[in-house]
Amino acid sequence: MLQGARFPKPAETRIFTIANQKGGVGKTTTTVNIAASLATGGLNVLVIDNDPQGNASTALGIDHHAGVPSIYDVVINDTALADVIQPCEAIPGLIVAPATIDLSGAEIELVSMVARENRLRSAVRTYLAWRAAQGLPRLDYVLIDCPPSLGLLTINAFVAAQEVMIPIQCEYYALEGLSQLLRNIELIRGHLNKALHVSTIILTMFDRRTNLAREVAHEVREHFPAETLGASIPRSVRISEAPSYGQTVLTYDPGSSGALAYQEAAQEIAHRGAGSTNHVTNAAAAEEENR
Repeated sequence: MLQGARFPKPAETRIFTIANQKGGVGKTTTTVNIAASLATGGLNVLVIDNDPQGNASTALGIDHHAGVPSIYDVVINDTALADVIQPCEAIPGLIVAPATIDLSGAEIELVSMVARENRLRSAVRTYLAWRAAQGLPRLDYVLIDCPPSLGLLTINAFVAAQEVMIPIQCEYYALEGLSQLLRNIELIRGHLNKALHVSTIILTMFDRRTNLAREVAHEVREHFPAETLGASIPRSVRISEAPSYGQTVLTYDPGSSGALAYQEAAQEIAHRGAGSTNHVTNAAAAEEENR
């Protein structure tokens, strides 16, 4: 039913940062598969790989060896975003700003720069305006993949976005660090980006056969009822295998449970955002109310 489905376009470009300070929660996997699902649903999507490891670029089959124009050049050298973007050949409607190993030094280089927290936001805004001036179709979604730390690259991503998507794995210690992440987002809201809010929480690595997974899912939904998607992403060999072939799970095995789960999640995100980008309450406020 989901295969071939067309998703509604948002009223304006929705810019997400996909973040979690905890590693191994499926952040990059979620970024590329949600992006692929949205594009497959007929939407125009840009993925910005803001992680020096470049795993999102790898999973989308994008060339990102040293010397390739990348997000490093955008953030450090003021290169136009339009000059580094590559199309994802396997998925029409999906374009990518890759990361190269050069980005690993960007944290240090950014320290001495003027308006260092705003460099990615300026580049994204300039690119969206350039597309409009060129008569190109408006981007529906921009998804920014982040490293698992709160350095200047992640801060740039928070400042550039309006929405935060947090993947949470359904395992022990799942909520560890979440309170700190929400506090950091509140700091960004207070000082650098008033529009930023947690709009989406997505449960990953869910194994409904285990009590632990069901308990974690229940706890997350209880604390963040408005933000947590109804769709959850199962633990899946297919999802894990796909990046090693330079693919998302949607192109690697489109009929798998993982591909269908990501399509369901993307459809839910698209329907939540149809006509409005202010569709849920702030997750930090929700957490405060639940204390």
